[in-house]
Amino acid sequence: MTGKENPTIAALKDAILNHRETSVSHHFERVVNLVTVLRSECPWDRSQTPESLAHLLLEESYELVHAIDEQDDTELKKELGDLFLHVCFQVILAEESRRFSFTDVFEALCTKLITRHPHVFGDTVAETEQQVVGNWENLKMKEGRKSLLDGVPKAMSELLRAYRVQKKVAGVGFDWPSDRDVLDKLAEELGELKQARTRREKEEEFGDLLFTIVNYSRFIDTNPEDSLRKATNKFMARFRRVEKEVQASGRSWKDFTAEELDDLWNQAKKAGKGSAP
Repeated sequence: MTGKENPTIAALKDAILNHRETSVSHHFERVVNLVTVLRSECPWDRSQTPESLAHLLLEESYELVHAIDEQDDTELKKELGDLFLHVCFQVILAEESRRFSFTDVFEALCTKLITRHPHVFGDTVAETEQQVVGNWENLKMKEGRKSLLDGVPKAMSELLRAYRVQKKVAGVGFDWPSDRDVLDKLAEELGELKQARTRREKEEEFGDLLFTIVNYSRFIDTNPEDSLRKATNKFMARFRRVEKEVQASGRSWKDFTAEELDDLWNQAKKAGKGSAP
């Protein structure tokens, strides 16, 4: 920084560098002060807006999920910190433009959670998860939403968005009676896809098939994003084993027959059983 340093910023920098407190509140304050200093001292941080940081927030979220998948506590700790940094950054940007503050965020969060948990903070009875979900959606409607589907983010991956939509309507009873019915529907959609002729028909039927598969994921109590991510990770691990065999052979990929590659794939599947991908 050129010229005379802002005394407030100088004091914050000193407090950050000479931090000695161990309480959660003081650690939180240190992070907030750190972002405040960066906004003042760093050209890159100073140029950021809520919009410019949005895609980075999504990237950090994906990196956090990856650390969870890997069961890597060292990375998980770091990624949680990165995500928390972005949350703090967004609030500080809002404070700078006098839109809202940390207090407003925390007050809104606590008010929402208390209001939407009348079975905890009130007299409503909810003994099952399904009852809790049903109450949650009904309370959202009382808050002024015109549709159960209001508030489903458009920025979500379509797989997760379909899952969220289905969970919401299922919460009010708009759902299949059983997983067997979903499987029957799945067979029906697959048949319609086979009968499709034009590209447009195939695209539509393929979409219906995916939507039904997502529906089935709810009945086996799994998130489709999690299932697909794990399947992709498993495929990548097996392919890397095949890749190593191809490289070790000294031959190029085009020199292998389909049968040879299939044999290498089966070996990779066998080698990977019982181990995390």
